[in-house]
Amino acid sequence: MPPEQSPPTGQNGQTGHGHGHVISFDPTVADHDHHDPAPAGGRAVRIGIGGPVGSGKTALVAALARSLGERVRLAVVTNDIYTTEDADFLRRNAVLPPERVEAVQTGCCPHTAIRDDITANLDAVELLEERFGDLDLVLVESGGDNLTAVFSRGLVDRQIFVVDVAGGDKVPRKGGPGVTTADLLVINKTDLAPLVGADLGVMTGDAARIRGELPVIAQSLVEDPGAGDVGAWVLEQVAAVRASV
Repeated sequence: MPPEQSPPTGQNGQTGHGHGHVISFDPTVADHDHHDPAPAGGRAVRIGIGGPVGSGKTALVAALARSLGERVRLAVVTNDIYTTEDADFLRRNAVLPPERVEAVQTGCCPHTAIRDDITANLDAVELLEERFGDLDLVLVESGGDNLTAVFSRGLVDRQIFVVDVAGGDKVPRKGGPGVTTADLLVINKTDLAPLVGADLGVMTGDAARIRGELPVIAQSLVEDPGAGDVGAWVLEQVAAVRASV
């Protein structure tokens, strides 16, 4: 490259090497959200729950449904690529009446259905609202994805991102928009840390450093089957969204 020629750049000022491949990027930056925030009045508060495959999202949804189901009027939307497995799990374990659980089969990357084309998820949420009419809260569980999976604010009011210790204590410091920008980061399955050699102090420290003032909760559903801390945070968000209308 001649000295006077600048290297090509990609989105967000990313530098490439002339073949369209990004060679550096900001791991805290999410893709542009093409949807306007959903109007908050006259509907249920929506909280998205995302995270990598196997991190414990469905188990967390089940725990919240059990612990909050008698305190708020609650329904759930699940996302899977080709199946209704997560919805079937919730119905089979009777965490809610089965008609309060709707399944979305994305047929594509789960990130697409919660971020880029949110139509199917909006339809599922609106179906639940029409069916019950008086919902306080809808939990929208994403299909398993990677550290970049975040929800459109046109779909949810708040989002929780779940990682687990089995992925290794390096996961929080790897960043990605899911870890760095979600309203709440949950470090799950802390009871497994001694078995997989994960250092919880490293994980929580890295998470706090990379997230700044955004909250982090470390939990074990074996030790706290009701996900008490996460449940308390969810109730705070329902109250905050309602108060802002």
